[in-house]
Amino acid sequence: MKRGTIPAATIALVLAALAVAADNPQPQNLRVASRYTFTWPTGPGAPVPRGGTTNGVPVQLATSPSPQWQALHEPGLKTEERDRRAILAMAGSYRVNFDFLEIAAFVGDGSRAQPYQSWGTERVFVDRNEPGLVSLVHILEMHVVDADGKAAAPMVTKHWRQEWRYEPTYLVEYAGGNRWIRRDLTAAERRGRWSQVVYQVDESPRYGGLGKWEHDASFSTWISGDTARPLPRREWTVRKDYDVLRGTNRHTITPTGWLQEENNLKIASGTPERCIAREYGVARYERIAADYFQQAGQYYESTRAYWNEVLAAWDELWVKHRAVTLKANSDQSGAYADLFQQADDFADGQLDLAAARNRIRASLRQQLAAPEARQ
Repeated sequence: MKRGTIPAATIALVLAALAVAADNPQPQNLRVASRYTFTWPTGPGAPVPRGGTTNGVPVQLATSPSPQWQALHEPGLKTEERDRRAILAMAGSYRVNFDFLEIAAFVGDGSRAQPYQSWGTERVFVDRNEPGLVSLVHILEMHVVDADGKAAAPMVTKHWRQEWRYEPTYLVEYAGGNRWIRRDLTAAERRGRWSQVVYQVDESPRYGGLGKWEHDASFSTWISGDTARPLPRREWTVRKDYDVLRGTNRHTITPTGWLQEENNLKIASGTPERCIAREYGVARYERIAADYFQQAGQYYESTRAYWNEVLAAWDELWVKHRAVTLKANSDQSGAYADLFQQADDFADGQLDLAAARNRIRASLRQQLAAPEARQ
């Protein structure tokens, strides 16, 4: 493909390829023998992390505070502006490591599931920066090396979006199954707080939370209230014993990057609900000193108008309806592939924006079950 992108049909393979990485690749037998943080039980019975064995090309990480960090710490800023700068500090180029660990099992024989580890390199773009609104788009650009240390052609794809609103009037929340609701917020709920709504690869909603930023000289942090979310790809591909994650989501800004932490209960919905386990997860975003994500930038610029039109189509649904139910989760059903193909056609000049608007809405109609009218 011209921009270094990959066919829509193989997007799932790229997302699944987020795997264990090291700057100095280790033989498989050493990785099996290694222990995981909070290993339990100790000794030879400790479960081996899953997630793959690929490695990325070495990158140079930033060691000094970023300009975004310095802007965040300018004296005399109003609270809302300092919050906004903390959100903007998440933009940039990063090496990301994902770690998820079950710290307690509540059912069965007490054995624990395998921990999960993966990695990625991606660039986070400021898609919108308006009063009370910041929208960040994550584009993966994976540079994987083979067993001989040779780098393959980069794999580029849209990853996810996080949209932040100050004192929002409503919040899009996951309600279980394939259903999401628009919940109106009271003045007391939203005062001084920011919402974060996370969108999946195709701009369909994933989950939303509400919280307040706190700042000191060492870091800035935001933590959501209790938030429900559907199972991520790392789980639904291997787990069938639960169907909802419920917990908190924390973002912490540091001088050279940021962290996203999750503290989740794994819930098997039903009557009554059962808590299967508790999970702790952390994604470490380490800022890369040199920007080599050229193809990620090309993909973002060439498809930005298209994906914003997809987001606008979703916004129209939330204006008209208080709840939306999909026929199936688009990540699991592969329904996102049609939109990704349209995005490639748009980038190649085979689809103009006017025609894209009609095709986008037709694609969404195919995915939707009967939406509920607003009350």
